Amino acid sequence: MKLICQKPGFAKTETVPHAGLLDEDQAGQGREELMKRIRQVQRIPAQIAGDLGAKIVSGRLKAGTFLDGEVEASGQRQVSRSAYREAVRILRAKGLVESRTKIGTMVSAIERWHLLDPDVLAWMCLRDPSPQLLISLFELRITVEPEAAAFAAQRRSQAQLYAMADALTEMERETLQTEKGRAADRVFHSTLLAASQNPFLATLSSSVAAAVDLSTFFKQRTQRLTRDAVPDHWRVYRAIAAADPAAARRAMRHLVKSAFEDTTAAALNGTTVNLGVP
Repeated sequence: MKLICQKPGFAKTETVPHAGLLDEDQAGQGREELMKRIRQVQRIPAQIAGDLGAKIVSGRLKAGTFLDGEVEASGQRQVSRSAYREAVRILRAKGLVESRTKIGTMVSAIERWHLLDPDVLAWMCLRDPSPQLLISLFELRITVEPEAAAFAAQRRSQAQLYAMADALTEMERETLQTEKGRAADRVFHSTLLAASQNPFLATLSSSVAAAVDLSTFFKQRTQRLTRDAVPDHWRVYRAIAAADPAAARRAMRHLVKSAFEDTTAAALNGTTVNLGVP
């Protein structure tokens, strides 16, 4: 409260913001600024890991190559040593590098890579993926997804059916040429794997969703999407909704094979490849 004198013996009051309110506003702004700085600090290691990871999986950094030392690398990138150390930890957790005491950090052989890690898959496809990588991705899908669809037809919940139907409706509305449409595609496949009620299959949901997304993205980038894949997805959904595992298995095999043919048409230069066993 502040007194403003008018005449001797008289005074009126003028209300000013309470100091506590100012402190609270300033504290809120300070917290927001702090969170921004924390998010920025957290992004730096991920960015470094992404750069190094892309170089490793593309072959620019070959197995057996030693990364620059922590002091040198952090200086070159103008980041803190702790940020670079965290980036290396991220790569080590994905099997891309291994650290040896008093020797250094070395790029691992491909056999040690966590190939189903969504980040590793994404880094592999930053450049045009090799034909063999595309074939391997679809072999994974045709091995896992048809059987998962069959299980889902027997075990799905009503809530999972609603989620898959909503995702397909979104795919129809947005198309696979948009990020929203591709996100809905990921939701459909992830929900289907969860509907198998098999925890081991469910753990593959992020990897299969990444493979689905990357194959769609590659197909769109190389030749655009000339065929509408949504009807194939609806056939899988209807078989699951009808609790028909055999039909769900067939529909999913058809979906994956059709996607494989669309995706690899340009990459394989007309070469015919049979996906999976007859």
